[in-house]
Amino acid sequence: MPFGGSLLPPVAAPHPFHDRLHLFAISGWPSKLERLSTPRNTMRNSLRAAAVTCLLVPAALIAQAKPGAKPPAKPAASQSNRQSADWPVYQGDDDHTHYTQLAQITPKNVASLKVAWTYETHDEFKGSEMQSNPIIVGGVMYAMSPKQRAFALDAATGKELWSFDPTGGRFTGPRIRYRGVVVHDGRVYFNHRYRLFALDAKTGQKAAGWGNDSGWVDLRAGVDRPVEGLSVSASTPGVVYKDMLVIGTSVPEALPSAPGDIRAYDVKTGAIRWTFHTIPHPGEFGYDTWPPDAWKIAGGTNAWSGVTVDQKRGMIFFATGSASFDFYGANRVGDNLFANSVVALDGNTGKRIWHFQGLKHDLWDRDFPAAPTLVAVTRDGKKVDAVAQITKTGHVWLLDRMTGKELFPSEWKQMPKATLDGDIAADSQRFPVLPPPFARQQLTEDGLTNRTPEAHAAALKIFNANPTPHPFTTPNLTGTIIFPGVDGGGEWGGPAFDPATGLLYVNSNEMAWILKMLPREDKSVFGANCAECHGPNNTPVAPTLEGVGTRLTREQIIKTIREGTGRMPAFATALDNVAINDLANFLMTGKDVATTATANPFFLKYRQTAFDIFLDHEGYPGIKPPWGTLNAIDLNKGSIKWTIPFGEYPKLAAQGIKNTGTDSYGGAIVTQNGLLVIAATTYDNKIRAFDKSNGKLLWEGQLPAAGNATPSTYMVNGKQYIVIGCGGGKNDAPSGGTYVAFALP
Repeated sequence: MPFGGSLLPPVAAPHPFHDRLHLFAISGWPSKLERLSTPRNTMRNSLRAAAVTCLLVPAALIAQAKPGAKPPAKPAASQSNRQSADWPVYQGDDDHTHYTQLAQITPKNVASLKVAWTYETHDEFKGSEMQSNPIIVGGVMYAMSPKQRAFALDAATGKELWSFDPTGGRFTGPRIRYRGVVVHDGRVYFNHRYRLFALDAKTGQKAAGWGNDSGWVDLRAGVDRPVEGLSVSASTPGVVYKDMLVIGTSVPEALPSAPGDIRAYDVKTGAIRWTFHTIPHPGEFGYDTWPPDAWKIAGGTNAWSGVTVDQKRGMIFFATGSASFDFYGANRVGDNLFANSVVALDGNTGKRIWHFQGLKHDLWDRDFPAAPTLVAVTRDGKKVDAVAQITKTGHVWLLDRMTGKELFPSEWKQMPKATLDGDIAADSQRFPVLPPPFARQQLTEDGLTNRTPEAHAAALKIFNANPTPHPFTTPNLTGTIIFPGVDGGGEWGGPAFDPATGLLYVNSNEMAWILKMLPREDKSVFGANCAECHGPNNTPVAPTLEGVGTRLTREQIIKTIREGTGRMPAFATALDNVAINDLANFLMTGKDVATTATANPFFLKYRQTAFDIFLDHEGYPGIKPPWGTLNAIDLNKGSIKWTIPFGEYPKLAAQGIKNTGTDSYGGAIVTQNGLLVIAATTYDNKIRAFDKSNGKLLWEGQLPAAGNATPSTYMVNGKQYIVIGCGGGKNDAPSGGTYVAFALP
């Protein structure tokens, strides 16, 4: 089997059309991959022991005596010749650097990597995704499936040790994205929707003493809102500080929405130890940057991409997204602290130490898309501990870790005014002067695709129909182009950081998105879409909906509206998210859209309509390549050391159009001995290894589906592995449910 080529059977190239509401299913992979599932174990133990004496293994990553034992805070600088090393926390260490000193796989031998084992979850379904970054502790790997099933595997063979299904085998969708688990002191913490579980790491059984009588903690509780009707989950694992699990949440980006409170839970009981309000309450810092009652009704401002901990200093860092609703802010006039901010808290109390707001009154869904990365940089010959924060706009903010002060200069720029009635945009926004942005900042006619004359003409028509004279042109009724788009620039995979060189590695999306707003019509959504079958005003005619709000939860109602059931058609393509939420509100409360609009004139006055990737007539990006890049940024100098196109469209590559780049989701890992390893690309289903010094491709392996996740690397019995979750499913790519581990023969 040739390395650098097809390690697994070839996958047909996905159709390039990006209809976000139509998703393809993957087929055939489980049986094919089972042939490769037998682990390769050709080296005798004596040879392993002799070979491993030259390995560079960080002492802080050495496996603990039992699965689930508390990992050290971060990798130590010392070396070790032991045979085991863990990937103990999400993204490798508490600093979120994605960095390892493991050195068995080198730039010279990486091209010899082969599939060591595969694990088939068999949980993929149409449109599903799997973004979990596997955790490895004591030779056991812990991760999640597309159906949010948590499981443990033998990390050397991929053999399943236990599995826990939070739905009891009754998962019916829809797709939910989760990025992994927390393993600490013999327990595995993970959540399904609003239920936060703790499991015994050895058995997979619910941990004794955790949460309520059903063995889980309700993430909806404790946010100073009625629990019923709230949608709260946690797409990214939390962190452990002392005896607390600190976690952010994912909440709706349309209204109604829960606030994005940061909470610390007791690791033994699940009791809330402290809470930080990201939408300040009366008397709290930042309260005056919102309307007086916003803390009661506003939502969002959440750390959906996770939190970071400095164990030594006892500091918690997180970065937030925009306030809800994303594109119209008349209900939240003001700067909206702590939205679009990096915040540092006292880990013991949850009290604010400092904050840095990168974007005021966000109207473009430009969340801070990844958790902060803790780095050390050189300033005037001295090491300075800092926080690096990437953005969807393609910038890097570098902040002093203790004070939040900018370590590179920034500048304020005047911004366009809001045009939608009732909204007030910020007069100015600030941008870092250094490092330069790692993504293009504005789309002009010269930047439109020239792939073919027909593609250019199609793109030009869209471009002219959505005039966007400024990168921060505010949402309007005509239509605008958001560039970089709402998926970045930078994305949730986050950067990898090399402490030896000060280089920050970021994969970037170069995709434009189209946004158009419409006045919300003062009429019944139910009457327009449901009365034909169910009768006007929900009168009790067959099939009746009388009392549906007491029989089903809000989540179940929304799921049914989206997907349909029995004879009821699916409305996912007929109604946008706002309309679906309005319809669910009516069925839960009996209050129609017209009544709600009168009570809440601001956030119901406008809604989004067109909101999708800017594509040409054949479904390829409507701008000139690169459509995705991989970048090395020198944080000491504030410069970009190298940048390369990242990813390909297989159909175009077959025509000789290569190195176009694609959108990518998931991050890289960087090794001390010179490698940068990343999957992430949406359509070519590859994992690649680059020379971290110059971006030269050293190896690539084929995957069964796109590896839209961050890989993990670890060592068991003297052998180093790299494992990646292959979930696919992003932007119409086929879905998958396979974990693939690579190792040297």
